[in-house]
Amino acid sequence: MSGRRIHLYDTTLRDGAQTQGISFSPNEKRRIAADLDRLGIDYVEGGWPGANDTDDAFFAEPGTFGRSKLCAFGMTRRAGRSAANDIGLVALFQAKVDAITLVGKGSRRQAEEVLGVDADENLRMIADSIAESARHASETMLDAEHFFDGFKDDPDYAMAALTAALEAGARWVVLCDTNGGTLPHEVRRIVSRVAAHVPPEKLGIHTHDDTGNAVANTLEAVLEGAHQVQGTLNGLGERCGNADLVTLIPTLKLKLGFDVGIDDAALAHLTHLSRSFDEVLNRTPDRSAPYVGANAFAHKGGLHAAAVVKDPRWYEHVDPALVGNARDILISDQAGKSNLLRRFSDMDLDVDPTAEQLTKILATIKEREARGFSYDGASASFELLVRRALGQVGDYFRLSSFRVIDERRFNAVNELVTLSEATIKLQVEGRDAYTVAEGNGPVNALDHALRQALAPSYPGLERMELVDYKVRIISPEAGTAAVTRVIIESADDEGRVWQTIGVSPNIIDASYAALLDAITYKLFLDGHDCADVGLLAAEA
Repeated sequence: MSGRRIHLYDTTLRDGAQTQGISFSPNEKRRIAADLDRLGIDYVEGGWPGANDTDDAFFAEPGTFGRSKLCAFGMTRRAGRSAANDIGLVALFQAKVDAITLVGKGSRRQAEEVLGVDADENLRMIADSIAESARHASETMLDAEHFFDGFKDDPDYAMAALTAALEAGARWVVLCDTNGGTLPHEVRRIVSRVAAHVPPEKLGIHTHDDTGNAVANTLEAVLEGAHQVQGTLNGLGERCGNADLVTLIPTLKLKLGFDVGIDDAALAHLTHLSRSFDEVLNRTPDRSAPYVGANAFAHKGGLHAAAVVKDPRWYEHVDPALVGNARDILISDQAGKSNLLRRFSDMDLDVDPTAEQLTKILATIKEREARGFSYDGASASFELLVRRALGQVGDYFRLSSFRVIDERRFNAVNELVTLSEATIKLQVEGRDAYTVAEGNGPVNALDHALRQALAPSYPGLERMELVDYKVRIISPEAGTAAVTRVIIESADDEGRVWQTIGVSPNIIDASYAALLDAITYKLFLDGHDCADVGLLAAEA
């Protein structure tokens, strides 16, 4: 291919949030947006201002972007109103973003039967909304909803919708396969006809995966001239999902030779980004995901493994290191060590382990992963594990014991009361501390007791808060005796956010391990000296 520039547009924070069982907090949206910005995605769609409290909170403080353009999503003006006074559009204008994306009907039948407006009014709604949006953002674009079905019904009208947007000043017009039912050969045929009339450098594609063809459909559109592709991390989205950007990015760059605006160093972060995103969602990463799955470059013993050692190209379509993954064969752990060193670099860990230390750290990680640990979504615990192994951080206090009591009863007026109480005994700075605290649940009570005991020595802990708490069952076959994984997200008043992990058959014990790492990491960030370097690893 010619190296033609393909612009990447991520819709995870809106389309992804429409996935059943998925919701993002404002902090999670900021974290994901920051990851997308670091990767080098051209456009990050933050959501729909005015649609819900979460999106409003995000757009109020979206964070700073270095490479990506922040987009707000909304719909064209309502029938019979001016674009300048439409309450939905005003919310977009107030968001003060780099780009505004408006969904408008690219189908005559949709306009008439769903919106209940005549075909000409729908075109005016598109033109007026794009023109007004262009006064408030540097770029505007139309997501032509139901475009492919609309083109099949009435190609002239579908094209008229695109023309209305372009003449009103749209930077992009995006062809949407809204119900995911269009097949690759149809996409190829339709996009080729559109590209004959619409400048390809203004043409985008947005596909859904209802026939399992979202990635294939996107590639067909690009090959026929589209310059922008829309999709989500790990293919998240309503129903069967959207086109998976994690699959599309390396395919476009490595297989087809397009320039996607992501350099080789950033591409090597792709596997970590994909897996850490799943951890944010509290989901198990897909082991068979193309490029980034644990099985993507795994070779079982026998002829295949032997052939891979001799010439990897026979069974690996790309070098796994290019996407931050690793070859998994039993006869060598060199790929694991290489990935570990890359991880140190990604996290800006200023460490230089010896070969012996590196082997020991890798063995520890593998042993812990076998027990259920996963460090992709708990970078603070990972950093502590490494620094403990290298003797750079140890224990700031020593736990003697803790006890948690949960009480559920009816009070004197027959109201149901639940009460959690935690007792902590520990040593810190040569003194014994004994505290009792109540909380909203056992973990909250334990957190309160632990901080009360440590506050006299480390007052900075008062400015740390627990902002998220996730639990996953990782051995469901064991029923109520299953091993649980707890991930805690913490933050402080300096804007730092970090994630820690604990794993145990006892959920309180797992929670304590995650809390312990969270507090230890805060004290490490604040520059406190450890009393006994290296001892804390035994407790963890």
